[in-house]
Amino acid sequence: MTGYIHSQESFGTVDGPGIRYVIFMQGCPLRCLYCHNPDTWQTRIGSEVTVEDIIRDYKKNKMFYSKGGITVSGGEPLLQIDFLTELFRTASDEGIHTCIDTSGATYNELDNEYLQKLDVLMKYTNLVMLDIKHINPAKHKELTGKDNNNILSFAKYLERKKIPLWVRHVVIPGYTDDRQDLFDLGKFIGTLHNLKALDVIPYHTLGIHKYTELGIPYRLNEVNSATKEQAQNAKQIILDGIRSSRQINVD
Repeated sequence: MTGYIHSQESFGTVDGPGIRYVIFMQGCPLRCLYCHNPDTWQTRIGSEVTVEDIIRDYKKNKMFYSKGGITVSGGEPLLQIDFLTELFRTASDEGIHTCIDTSGATYNELDNEYLQKLDVLMKYTNLVMLDIKHINPAKHKELTGKDNNNILSFAKYLERKKIPLWVRHVVIPGYTDDRQDLFDLGKFIGTLHNLKALDVIPYHTLGIHKYTELGIPYRLNEVNSATKEQAQNAKQIILDGIRSSRQINVD
């Protein structure tokens, strides 16, 4: 079995616990206005690799990954769920910690075949990093091209499966920094008993040059990068929402 990847990173430090071998898969169903890797959107292009290729590359630097493991990111890794399952099954057999960095956009609770495959994959998944781009469905659609119903349902699925969850949220000035939206995001993720961490990331413009190279218009040209202080303030509001939700649940 082979998969299509965009690139690899040997020593990732922001893609899960410890130092990690990170694989960026090719293909994504979303068209986020702020995406810094538009070259990952198209499916079935890039480098074609086998599970054995990845495990072999991982083992070259295995000594550095004693507290880390393998993270599969994207693009959207769940578009290649069969390959991902085979990779994680093999990694699990080798005692390697596995993590998926995903938008959750492929989740479909009405597709029984997909759910069966996802159930199998979760048996070999130690952690999911879920990028919740916006809590408001209409604003999410404006930002990504799709609403967030499947994504929020995926978060609840992960809770039912008791898969440890890290939530990520990118702060984009004027798009994802509304105080009420941030609070509502916190209220939602506060209901998830499998939540282990929250990363709030400032928006940056480092990928704009790729749009020029690909001939794709970049629609956030007038938006400045977010500061660390803006991200910290946003995180505090989300945490307030989490505390609010959990206090309500206790009562």
